[in-house]
Amino acid sequence: MTPPIDAVLFDIDDTLCAYRRPGEELLDEAFASEEIDPFFEIGEYYDRFEEFATGQDATREVRAACFAAIAAERGYDPTVGRALAERYETTRDHRDVTFLPGAREAIDALADDHRLGVVTNGGPDTQTPKLGALGLTEAFETVVYAGHDAAPKPDRAPFDRALGDLGIPAERAVHIGNSFEADVAGAHAAGLRSVWVPEEGSYDERGEPDDPDGEDASYELRSLHELTPVPWQ
Repeated sequence: MTPPIDAVLFDIDDTLCAYRRPGEELLDEAFASEEIDPFFEIGEYYDRFEEFATGQDATREVRAACFAAIAAERGYDPTVGRALAERYETTRDHRDVTFLPGAREAIDALADDHRLGVVTNGGPDTQTPKLGALGLTEAFETVVYAGHDAAPKPDRAPFDRALGDLGIPAERAVHIGNSFEADVAGAHAAGLRSVWVPEEGSYDERGEPDDPDGEDASYELRSLHELTPVPWQ
């Protein structure tokens, strides 16, 4: 018999909320301000975030290290990448976020009979302002900043830490996130069940989720609206 779910852990970025100004817009502004022709796209930074997250105390440091490495790989001085990262940081307002569809409703509904927490890749410098702007400062019993408090997802360490804070065993917990590689794989590594909520671009021409190779998520949803009623009952 499958144990009931007592605790729900959430990812933040592109699961609960999204920036009102997309990252590609800020990166374009940074290149323009530095008077440099663009030599990489924002997706490369997102894809390589975890590569640079370990050992950095803040997201801005991760971004600076990543941008510097990309600059060096493209034949530029690493200081060019760090200057771009600084321009990007000065224009990014981490409070300028909006709930994704169904997120607020899901949190309110789950809070009635579940313990709630967060496991997010990113430091408190970027993630805490988002939770405050969304009115979620008191919504979660634990917030683990993966890459800051523990190794970044998909390492199991941040999930273990969150469950330790809650006093809940892994088999009675589920993690919800938009990234198959970080959220689903990380949850499974720690023994949790997973809920995958793919972003809009993750669906193929037939309207089916474009699952990466490997194991499936425990549950796949189109949006957080589908968390009520919960799929694990």
